[in-house]
Amino acid sequence: MSVAPASLRDEFPLLAAAPQLHYLDSAATAQIHRLALDAVVCHETTCRANVSRGTYRLAEAADLAYEQARQTAARFLNASSADEVIFTSGATAALNLVAHSFGGTLKAGDRVLISVAEHHSNFVPWQMLRERTGIELALIPVLASGQLDLAHLSELIDSNCRLVAVTQCSNVTGAWTDVATLVAAARKVGAKVLLDGAQGAQHGPQDVRALGIDFYAFSGHKCFGPGGVGVLWGRGELLAAMPPFLTGGGMIAEVTPAETTWAPPPQRFEAGTPPIAQAVGLAAALEWMMSLDWLQIHARENRLCELLIEGLQRIPGLRLLGPEASAERAPIVSFEIPGLHPHDICQVLDAHNLALRGGHHCAQPLLAALGAEVCTRASIALYSDEADIEALLDGLRFALQELT
Repeated sequence: MSVAPASLRDEFPLLAAAPQLHYLDSAATAQIHRLALDAVVCHETTCRANVSRGTYRLAEAADLAYEQARQTAARFLNASSADEVIFTSGATAALNLVAHSFGGTLKAGDRVLISVAEHHSNFVPWQMLRERTGIELALIPVLASGQLDLAHLSELIDSNCRLVAVTQCSNVTGAWTDVATLVAAARKVGAKVLLDGAQGAQHGPQDVRALGIDFYAFSGHKCFGPGGVGVLWGRGELLAAMPPFLTGGGMIAEVTPAETTWAPPPQRFEAGTPPIAQAVGLAAALEWMMSLDWLQIHARENRLCELLIEGLQRIPGLRLLGPEASAERAPIVSFEIPGLHPHDICQVLDAHNLALRGGHHCAQPLLAALGAEVCTRASIALYSDEADIEALLDGLRFALQELT
């Protein structure tokens, strides 16, 4: 199918209602597609009921919608089975689930390898696991470009390594991770691989089997769906061997005064009432994403990223973070201007109908490694266009005049 930027923008209710808005914060939250919004409204007004609880028709309709959403997520990921898909409240919850449940199978002296480039959601849970169990936590350093430095990987992934948990691409620099090299090294010692796909899944369907990984996490609100829902995919045999993360209704096989036994995955990891309508909405967004021509979209996103980088490089004193080549990054571009705080820059840009994000982006170890404390970030999505890039460059020139 052909992708026309104007018509794509019109498919997102907020953008269609605000044609003057230049939304460049999709790495934080992408706009919701109308089909996802319609799916949520339809579910809540026609079959709102709890799942796995009722035998009446309304509840059975909710069960069917929820499990169909799980099947859609499995197809989006090319999972072997829908039972490998766990609905969570977001990527953060999914990553914490692995740190708690898979982490619960680790012991003192076992090594977990993460990178300096991680979002705090894939950094802090492993620090906490280290405090609880005495595991060893090792870090992959980054190059000046923000890309992972894999030069000494054989020393980091040794016989004690049990898990490699890394981002698919950085939420600050956009740098893509060389997943194949990490997977190959992990397999040599029997280590598992967790991929934080919070920034990767927005840019098209994934193939977890081709990636060769063991866990994959992503968020609905970054994939043009509702907030409050995410997905954890895990290999079936690993999930079956993991203890639950949260306990409560729906995740047990039997409770007696003496003991409790667990339901099989995925129910084991979905205690309480799950995000039912949100999962249905996410499924609609994923179905829509699977209908798109991603080769064409990637070419457009790369071209917009190149235009932005070229324009930013012409601004005196501005420092780009991350790879200069757009092919080596997702369309996420962060920069700093000495003497100007990102919050001030973003407030001036907001007056010009530009939505960007400023701060440490929940990636303080990465920014410290790159010699920065905070930065301003622009993130491009499939509904972005040349007008957004031009408006940003014009807005930055105005901000420089106002703030210096």
